[in-house]
Amino acid sequence: MAMTSEETLVQLNKELGEIRNAITAILGGAQEYRIGNHLVRRADLRVLYAERTRLEKEISLIESGGMFRTVYFEGR
Repeated sequence: MAMTSEETLVQLNKELGEIRNAITAILGGAQEYRIGNHLVRRADLRVLYAERTRLEKEISLIESGGMFRTVYFEGR
């Protein structure tokens, strides 16, 4: 079953929030850290910035009503 535009918008905003949190964590010095013998490395900032931009564009497109508009022409 397909999601409604409202459900899609909620999901995209949730993902955008997660991306923003990841960017903030990396900028705060948490690019990588060690837990015992395991090294944990977060995503590359370039990848996160690209995904943030994609999500923002997709959200904007949905909020503006999509890429198609209804145009009315009045008589000549």
